[in-house]
Amino acid sequence: MRPPRFWSVPDHPAARLLAPVGAAYGALTAARMDRVGTRAPCPILCLGNFTLGGAGKTPTALALAAMLRDLGAEPAFLSRGYGGRLAGPVRVDPGRHGADAVGDEPLLLARHAPTIVARDRVAGARACAAAGARVVVMDDGLQNPSLAKDLALAVVDAGAGLGNGRPFPAGPLRAPLARQWPHVGGLVLIGEGRAGEDVEAQARARGLPVHRARLVPAAGDWAGRRAVAFAGIGIPQKFFDTLRAAGAEIAAARAFPDHHRYTAGDLSGLAAEAARLGADLVTTEKDAVRLPPGYDVRILPVRLVFSDAGAIATQIGALIRA
Repeated sequence: MRPPRFWSVPDHPAARLLAPVGAAYGALTAARMDRVGTRAPCPILCLGNFTLGGAGKTPTALALAAMLRDLGAEPAFLSRGYGGRLAGPVRVDPGRHGADAVGDEPLLLARHAPTIVARDRVAGARACAAAGARVVVMDDGLQNPSLAKDLALAVVDAGAGLGNGRPFPAGPLRAPLARQWPHVGGLVLIGEGRAGEDVEAQARARGLPVHRARLVPAAGDWAGRRAVAFAGIGIPQKFFDTLRAAGAEIAAARAFPDHHRYTAGDLSGLAAEAARLGADLVTTEKDAVRLPPGYDVRILPVRLVFSDAGAIATQIGALIRA
């Protein structure tokens, strides 16, 4: 879905009109979060967000899994497999599964560590342990109470922040923020922005560690390259900004809904625009797994870099010591 514009506007009339529905939805979600979850066979590191939509959880999961491996703890990823048809538990095989079966994020995660898709998170955690995990990295699921989390980190895009601060559908929050803070042990703040500074201040006021990070291109020479950029992720502008910062000249930027299933018609139109503008088609790794075959599209891989890698390594290292 595309976030409605009023989600980012303080005190918008539409938000006020939907506030009673948002209050009911938020209260139900908060009560659900307060339930006691089942303990897993190994520690659970949950990466979630306070809001609907993307914030950068997948690159955060990859970065933290690499840290865990460096610390001597083999990770495995656990995902619900949003957009996929398989209920699981199933171990993702990128050579056999497509995004229609397991979702797009699990296909990226499975290139780096064993990845289990399961709508039943408890069964999924057991499958991760059976696959050799010493720590389960749970991609999303902060609001899901079925598993007890040993450490939950909220991932926030500093440019977008938390929108108008209201629960869905009046705003982007999944539950009132005051009810969500007690369930997280730290904040991962990606990028720069005044909205992110406000969230950081709230986290520090609660004594929570704040880990600042940024997305950087992982490969490729983009300097001076002319591009028609397109993305169907939570915050497409973040991809466009990263590509521009890498030195590319963006001739056109096209945003699609999050998890958009691209058709041949979509790609034909984009390819025609790129040819007219004398540019390459460029998209994200996550979008690439949802593209129809037969089109020449370049991919911008990104990785998450922490400003203080030692601080977050210390925090997640406590999971191993425990």
